[in-house]
Amino acid sequence: MSRPAAAIVNVRHPVAAYRRIAVFGGVYSNALALEATIEDARRREAEAVFCLGDMGGFGPHPDRVFPLLRAGAVLSLQGNYDESLASGREDCGCGYTDPRDNHFARISYAYTFAHTSAENKAWLGSLPRHCRVQLGGSSVLMCHGSPRRVNEFLWESTTPNGLLRRLFRDHAADVILCTHTGIKWHRALPGGQHLVNVGAIGRPENDGSPRVWYALLTADAELEVEFVPVRYDHSTLARQMDAEGLPPEFAETVRTGWWTTCLESLPARERARGRF
Repeated sequence: MSRPAAAIVNVRHPVAAYRRIAVFGGVYSNALALEATIEDARRREAEAVFCLGDMGGFGPHPDRVFPLLRAGAVLSLQGNYDESLASGREDCGCGYTDPRDNHFARISYAYTFAHTSAENKAWLGSLPRHCRVQLGGSSVLMCHGSPRRVNEFLWESTTPNGLLRRLFRDHAADVILCTHTGIKWHRALPGGQHLVNVGAIGRPENDGSPRVWYALLTADAELEVEFVPVRYDHSTLARQMDAEGLPPEFAETVRTGWWTTCLESLPARERARGRF
């Protein structure tokens, strides 16, 4: 007999209660955006800041994000990238199926693996996959891809309400927070449950702007979900990527806000919002 899903959730942080939390995902070695995000969240009086994983990939100098996470007391979960780095796997486990997406994923992963210290890989291996907190009257479950798979893509256009209801029921949650797709979205169901894909701060979300996004959740009479834009020194990041010999397509995305890679994983509706 299988155990109830709520019982197999890997929770290492104690369940804590909050009134306001900030949540982001997909750091992708973008230390500049990470620093700006933490500062913004504290300025908005977030009582706790959470990262839903994928510290590395895409950007330069991956070891620069770890001191910021620790100094900022960011409560972090393990994403697929973190799991691969920690276990010495040969690929990022991103879940791509298209050859072009996998080509750039291999370049990104090889660079990140070579430039992440053994100490930081070990730390990534120590992170939990899930975390539960209480936000006002809501039970919140955080994960990377979905509660059932670390690299599942929950896109707004292809995630039906029936699937969400099943996830809420099977995992005993009122609110599920996830990332992995790199594009934020929020849906409230008639029963009062909320699915929030918090997006990513490591790269823009294919909207023609270099800004990145995180989510601010506040427990009031009703749950308030706000997506907060963050501007940072993206020109410096792009120059660092060039200097490290990363693909010019990566720096172009940072400079323009349009995705040039990982495009084939996008559903038709999300891809139609971009340039390529």
